[in-house]
Amino acid sequence: MTDEPRPKSHDTCSGTLNAFQRRGEVIKPAELIEVRGGEKITLAARRIYNQLLSNAFGPDMAAEGHEHRISFSELRGNHTSNDRVTEAILCLMQTVVRIRMSDGSTRNVSLLGPTDVEKFGPGIATMLTYELHPKLLPILRDSQIFARLEMQILHGFGTKYGMALYEIIAKRIGLKHVFYNDFETDELRDYLGVPSGKLGPFAAFRRKAIEPAVAEVNALAPFSCRIDVIETQGRKVTKLRLTWWLKTIDEQKNQWQAQKGKQDDLFPEELLEANL
Repeated sequence: MTDEPRPKSHDTCSGTLNAFQRRGEVIKPAELIEVRGGEKITLAARRIYNQLLSNAFGPDMAAEGHEHRISFSELRGNHTSNDRVTEAILCLMQTVVRIRMSDGSTRNVSLLGPTDVEKFGPGIATMLTYELHPKLLPILRDSQIFARLEMQILHGFGTKYGMALYEIIAKRIGLKHVFYNDFETDELRDYLGVPSGKLGPFAAFRRKAIEPAVAEVNALAPFSCRIDVIETQGRKVTKLRLTWWLKTIDEQKNQWQAQKGKQDDLFPEELLEANL
């Protein structure tokens, strides 16, 4: 995939922060979706990072040095321990990712800046205070392309590959007359977060990453997708095509009923109405 400027699927004319973020939604700049070097970011860390972005969204999001606050109870969900939240926060602070900017340049940056933990009583963390990394602030302020992610859907993913694929498509779903995107195989590995040296043979990559990701997106999202091989060099698969399409209203209703029985708390009726 060439490093030419991306097409504008969600052009706000004056930056992402002027978009309206609905309740239970994450407005995520496109530059933060397809990153490289994020293979150590776990499913929990990906989900929590989206929560941090949603919580910080507003006019002060791109203000340097501005602190945001969120309770540990919101971040840990149904879990009673803060251990996974703490590990995820450290992962986000320590992992340096490569972000492709809209002008084609590359920026190396940690996804999260300094954090402080407030405690109530001995050893009980109650509130997280955090800053977004200052090198991310221009992206958060000026990005013209973003994805609208549903937090309820994000919480339904059981693999980081499925969540990453959902974000990749959500970034493009608003493009008119564009229904597929071609990726170099190694490029898609990076975007999905496949660890370096893992799933080397394409058959393993397809079975362990591609197929589970496609299955999860098709089960949870208001759109469906498929990934096909479109180029090989000898026996090596070098290029893949990701194709997506919106589900019909009847398909969304059937999907809703199928998933509602498994994850009732993730599928309230108002979210169905918002997606139809």
